[in-house]
Amino acid sequence: MSSIRADEKWPVQNPQKIEFTVEGTVVRGTFYAPVGVAGPWPVIVLAHGWGMVSGGDLEDYAAGLVSEGFAAFTFDFRNLGASDGEPRQEIDPHRQVEDYRAAISYVRTRGDIDKDRIGIWGSSYSGGHALVVAAIDRRVRCVVAQVPTISGWRAAQLKTSYGDLAAQQQWFEQDREARFAGGEGQRIPMISPVPEEKVAYPGTDSYGYMSGQGSICPTWRNEITVRSLELARAYEPGAYIQRIAPTPLLMIATDRDTVTPTALQQEAYQRAHHPKRLLLVPGDHYSVYTKHFDTTRTAAVEWFSRHLHKGRDGQRSDATAITEGEASR
Repeated sequence: MSSIRADEKWPVQNPQKIEFTVEGTVVRGTFYAPVGVAGPWPVIVLAHGWGMVSGGDLEDYAAGLVSEGFAAFTFDFRNLGASDGEPRQEIDPHRQVEDYRAAISYVRTRGDIDKDRIGIWGSSYSGGHALVVAAIDRRVRCVVAQVPTISGWRAAQLKTSYGDLAAQQQWFEQDREARFAGGEGQRIPMISPVPEEKVAYPGTDSYGYMSGQGSICPTWRNEITVRSLELARAYEPGAYIQRIAPTPLLMIATDRDTVTPTALQQEAYQRAHHPKRLLLVPGDHYSVYTKHFDTTRTAAVEWFSRHLHKGRDGQRSDATAITEGEASR
């Protein structure tokens, strides 16, 4: 059973464990129905960021939506968590985009879902996926991208010295050629409390957040393939942002993000077309999940409610969306 909050404030109804296949691989997730609300329901599809899995705060974001009359579907990407797929702990952004789209196809098969009121929520790496999916899949009618990945290459340039970039490129090439020769790809830890250890996500902030979530998510693993890092370096979801409109976009960012740099997020937001909104909160990358959790969840719920809940005339309540463009602090 998921760790979704089940107190009186966040009621849920009979969470259902779901399986579907993507290119022959089983993907697993959980479907949540709202309490006391007649269907068909609007539904939000949610997935977590880099290497993270369902069962922790992803379910808490879903709970906020369920409490406001939405159905919610959370899932693990292939190769991670409860889902099948090899090699384990490999993060391929393009396959993950396909997993998102397959999850949308799944919810559309349900008779209790309104096929015309589907939203997606993604954060960090999956925030980048949410931008891509919203741009290319018109079944998506509303999107929330929280601290999203914008440009793997430009983020690396901002965070890494020229010499380290060259050394990493050599490392990627060695790993690629070893795999071509039939060897197994290298793996490294995701995080470590030891500052000197070579990891995918260095820093005490990454260690604090990921280890905390890992402690309550038994399927989370503290390792990743080197190929995942190479794929991330070439991933450019920000290139899709101008194609999202007329789908309403809420971007949630922090003002001191060094993981998915704030400047890249703000620049990408400026290129997006209306209807859009930017919510900027103080703090680092992980503060959206911790200090500002209630704020970020409430903002997502309100955005989806504005654009996906039906008004008295039976239409989506998005008449004022075109004026949204402010940055909120």
